[in-house]
Amino acid sequence: MAAYLRPTSIDAALRALASRPLTVLAGGTDFYPARVGRPLDEDVLDITAIASLRGIVDAGDHWRIGATTTWSDLMASDTPPLFDGLKRAAREVGGAQIQNAGTVAGNLCNASPAADGVPPLLSLDAAVELASANGATVIPLTDFILGNRRTRRMPGELVTAIRVPKPRAPCAVGHFIKLGARRYLVISIVMVAAAIEYDNAGRVTRAGVAIGACSEVARRLPELEAALLGHTADATLGDRVTPRHLAALAPIDDVRASAEYRADAAVTVVRRALAELGAMVSL
Repeated sequence: MAAYLRPTSIDAALRALASRPLTVLAGGTDFYPARVGRPLDEDVLDITAIASLRGIVDAGDHWRIGATTTWSDLMASDTPPLFDGLKRAAREVGGAQIQNAGTVAGNLCNASPAADGVPPLLSLDAAVELASANGATVIPLTDFILGNRRTRRMPGELVTAIRVPKPRAPCAVGHFIKLGARRYLVISIVMVAAAIEYDNAGRVTRAGVAIGACSEVARRLPELEAALLGHTADATLGDRVTPRHLAALAPIDDVRASAEYRADAAVTVVRRALAELGAMVSL
């Protein structure tokens, strides 16, 4: 018979992970649908009773999103405009039931190419906290997700939080757009997240732009980010985008869209995201 463990402390969870192979369960919104029609025969470590893993806190030079923080928690949080893109993505994750149970960290660990939370967090230079019986480490999100359903998390490790660094500039804002076959409850064809920091003169001092569902792993667009630096943060930001900036993407053909359509749509959605982001600044 499969074992079900529900510790109330991180130390107890780490001891359990060190003792044998366990499947970590947070919201379970990906775990259960993947096992419909077959018995649950794997040992489970449910981390939802560990109170210290839930919530968003100001940790000085960064914000810390605990591993069991749900999408609904995020939407209700008192976070600055820099988080607006991530909050928009939260509203696109399934329906209210999924948002109430699903976790931001679980979305990263699931590592789907169409995971809604990945592009916004990439645009924010997020990092992932990992803990094990041997200690703790922090790695950039860009290094954490290795491919479709593959991450750097080892069997004895637990994701404890996501870190979002605070901006250096006086102002910062984020945005997110998801293109799908319908408005809600849909897997992305293309999704774009953008975050910019700007100075008191309204010039862009930092930019993060990421695209999901167009490669095995969501990708940042470093050439485009560089092209935005020094530009006035207004609705003309979208005019800076060229197809060359997206050349590194590798869209696929599937039931939702062709690779050709994805490549063309990605340019349009990036332009729209940056234009809307710039318009928010100039209001």
